Amino acid sequence: MITSHSAPALTGIVGVVLAAGRGERFAAADPSAPPKMLASIDGMPMVRRTVATLLAGGVDRCVVVVASDGASAIGAALDGLAVELVVNPDPSRGMFSSVQCGLHATGEHELCVLLPGDMPFIQPLTVTLLIAHAREASRTTAPALEGHAGHPVVLSPMMRAHILAAQAESRLDHELAHESVLLVPVADPGVRRDVDRPRIAECAR
Repeated sequence: MITSHSAPALTGIVGVVLAAGRGERFAAADPSAPPKMLASIDGMPMVRRTVATLLAGGVDRCVVVVASDGASAIGAALDGLAVELVVNPDPSRGMFSSVQCGLHATGEHELCVLLPGDMPFIQPLTVTLLIAHAREASRTTAPALEGHAGHPVVLSPMMRAHILAAQAESRLDHELAHESVLLVPVADPGVRRDVDRPRIAECAR
């Protein structure tokens, strides 16, 4: 169990958006569809909408983890936003490898808001609420919808360090189990709604 008796002074809030996955189910459902992260959600590329939500919710900047073959297109989709692209050299290692790649681009005293890129329906006010609770409690914080945990997850500096020190073969849920995560009840269905098929993107609203 991770414990901390005094919270470090925070220097900022950074979003870590995971956008390096291949989106195989998405592509298989409609081979003619654009790459998953570029699918249109209410007229905006999915990854841009996800990043924009974090920025509107109080994040200072975002680190977006991408695969090498998708970096150029995703970078273009994020033009004008406060983002830094980080390439995961081998996304086939799994999502946890992207988590570690993204966290390496953050500072040890930054509050990190971790969010998969295919969750564009979260409300900015939910992000604001989670950040406030994480600051107050000095704990890793996540939303809970009807008793089920969702995203984004706001990592405490201690949890950030723990994840970076973990084995690359680990999983995020396994590492989060080392800390008492504060679950904040919300009424935002977006915290448990991802996009894995083109039909979901088309029926955004």
